[in-house]
Amino acid sequence: MPAVHDDAPPAAPAPGTSPAPTLRLRRAEGTALPHRAHPDDAGLDLASAEDLVIPAGGRALVDTGLAIALPPGTVGLVCPRSGLAAKHGITVLNGPGVVDAGYRGPVKVALLNTDPVEDFTLRTGDRIAQLVIVPFLAPVLQEVEDLDDTARADSGFGSSGGFGAADTAASPAQAAASTAQGVATSSTDQTMEG
Repeated sequence: MPAVHDDAPPAAPAPGTSPAPTLRLRRAEGTALPHRAHPDDAGLDLASAEDLVIPAGGRALVDTGLAIALPPGTVGLVCPRSGLAAKHGITVLNGPGVVDAGYRGPVKVALLNTDPVEDFTLRTGDRIAQLVIVPFLAPVLQEVEDLDDTARADSGFGSSGGFGAADTAASPAQAAASTAQGVATSSTDQTMEG
């Protein structure tokens, strides 16, 4: 069912806050204006500007009918909608998608239907993703011979533990002490048996 959108301007900023930057946009005739479902939502809902079917296990590049000019120093992140993902298995394929501040072309969303059996039908006006606009840093690159040491160092995938529940009872110091005690007990047991 298509969402109803009004073209009302955004509410004034709360007292003590700075005004929000302006998001300039151009939209095709009949295209829904991006909007927040609730005033404090981070994401602006993006709607489909076309009717189409995403086959089971398939993907589609869906036009929103929008072109935008993001404020300088920001990036637009095209994120999945949680309800579409949970109820229908529809997600943003390259989630989040990135809209750079200098891009002026059509905003399209790469959607993936993860359902192995059911096709998914989109109608014009259906909300398909959300656009979250955030500031970004563009650091100056500096190539070095060595990087500073950290507690994690080069520990990567899986280094913080498996999928199971985290051990919240022991602090790192307690865990180290427990490990040391286990090693000492194990050595004592071997000495007594040997």
